[in-house]
Amino acid sequence: MARQFDGNKLVVASHNAGKVREIGELLAEFNVTPISAGELGLPEPVEDGDTFIANAEIKALAAAKASGEISLSDDSGFAVEALNGDPGIYSARWAGPGKDFTVAMQAVKDKLEEGGHSIPTPASFICALTLAWPDGHMESFEGRVNGQFVWPMRGDKGFGYDPVFVADGMDITFAEMEPAEKHAISHRADAFRQLINACFGGK
Repeated sequence: MARQFDGNKLVVASHNAGKVREIGELLAEFNVTPISAGELGLPEPVEDGDTFIANAEIKALAAAKASGEISLSDDSGFAVEALNGDPGIYSARWAGPGKDFTVAMQAVKDKLEEGGHSIPTPASFICALTLAWPDGHMESFEGRVNGQFVWPMRGDKGFGYDPVFVADGMDITFAEMEPAEKHAISHRADAFRQLINACFGGK
């Protein structure tokens, strides 16, 4: 039995405003007020795990211990099958120090072309979520959505790699979708369903 979340305040262990906003929307019905690690001035820990879940646990535990509050972290990324799962856990790093995902998306396209791979090509978004308590207890979940890497980039509603990803069964990119439509099928939504069923009593 997973430990239940019983508070109304949650530290989101992220400095990414888009991610914090999306998490807030996904938890709105539970009357949970998300506070970002950035707002609290918490340092960003070194993410040296070799899986999405390992990195999510590093971030959530650091935020919980530093803030004394239950903390939620999300480690997510974009995995392209033909690139052996890259950029994967290094998805943000591919965007460079300026976090410019236009650079990252172009890099994926260039790598595929260098390897002689055709586009569109199979790709996935993966999201690991960890809920951590100040006493060190953690609950972790992983969600995914499969689809295709497409080119050129399309849409301006999303963030990260959204403009180059079309989910299976869809004909528009994540960045062309309305937020509610994306939330219904995204990797983050999949992981959140698992989290809510386990730690929020499936409310």
